[in-house]
Amino acid sequence: MQDYVYKKQISAFRYMQSVTDSEVKQIAVIEYYNDYAMQKYTYNKQFSAKNYMKNVTDREIKQIAYREYPNDYSMQKYIYDKQLSAKNYMKSVTNSSAKAKARREYPNDYSMQKYTYDKLAY
Repeated sequence: MQDYVYKKQISAFRYMQSVTDSEVKQIAVIEYYNDYAMQKYTYNKQFSAKNYMKNVTDREIKQIAYREYPNDYSMQKYIYDKQLSAKNYMKSVTNSSAKAKARREYPNDYSMQKYTYDKLAY
């Protein structure tokens, strides 16, 4: 098992030496200073999410995600997807009084609007 872990760490160390996005590398190194395998995993996850966030189209939702997690692309992606889904859901709901109350209570959080709406409407 030690040999397996050693080889995995060496491989990940070499990989981390070759990565090109220094900002994302810094996120990974700060999060897992002594674990190269986790740095590699984190780097790949953050790098993928960063590229995803570059191509999103809803600026309002992107700002919400960035405001909540300015230094974590993976969480930005998660929040973006969650908020966008909830925003689209709120566009389709029909109970106008429940919708208005949810919007009043959470004007900048579509996920909470959805949660509130679902509690009020059903």
